[in-house]
Amino acid sequence: MGNAIEVSEKATKQYIVVKIGNEQYGLDISYVDNIVRMQSITRVPKAQTYFKGIINLRGEIVPVMSIRLKMELEDDKFTDASRIIILKIEEQGIIGIIVDEVKEVVELAAENIDHSTKTAKNDKNSFISGVGKNGDELISLFDISAVVDESENI
Repeated sequence: MGNAIEVSEKATKQYIVVKIGNEQYGLDISYVDNIVRMQSITRVPKAQTYFKGIINLRGEIVPVMSIRLKMELEDDKFTDASRIIILKIEEQGIIGIIVDEVKEVVELAAENIDHSTKTAKNDKNSFISGVGKNGDELISLFDISAVVDESENI
């Protein structure tokens, strides 16, 4: 019986739940390096419109993108709850994404995640790898590699 508990613990994954507009999204915690308060972002000329610019994070230059603009939503409105989530991705290095609010960390079992089918490349749904069920709440789970794709072209 002890083995069954160990197996079910391995089948769960932790996600940081963030709000973007009125929707909740989950980011795989294994990609999250840091969460920082909003700070001054230096604009980079001729960058894609969804790149807000760069920040200096403890001596390291980090590109920052607006996930709202990447998903073709309205532009960011910064509040006290706005945060920059620093993601560490092997292929792209580190990148910051702006979210409206960081809510909580949840643990989702594999059976509580419905994986969606990929849609058109520029459709905002192509950034979603599945939908997690946490109690009565639904959390759209980001496909991190699709979200940060093209990030090296600053």
